[in-house]
Amino acid sequence: MIPVEVAFAQPDRQSLLPLMVPAGTTVEEAIALSGILELFPEIDLRESKVGIFGRLCAADRVLEAGDRVEIYRPLLADPKEVRRRLAAEGRSMGQSRGGKTQDR
Repeated sequence: MIPVEVAFAQPDRQSLLPLMVPAGTTVEEAIALSGILELFPEIDLRESKVGIFGRLCAADRVLEAGDRVEIYRPLLADPKEVRRRLAAEGRSMGQSRGGKTQDR
């Protein structure tokens, strides 16, 4: 058995589930074993991308000890389009309407 984690986040709710899985377990199998699909029924693995430590990977990738499987939500806006719109308004990412950088 190897230790892994499965993570999913929404703006108001996050979940990081540690679990032990058999060696040879895939990303998709770990997600199913974690029970996260019951906690977040809105997750659609056919539409959601998955990754390990912030890097996209295939659902059939075999996990290694210590991997953190991440389920990504779809983007609400195309980043290129947002930058284009801000540039047309004379603004850039991270700036408020007053032109001052927002506190983070």
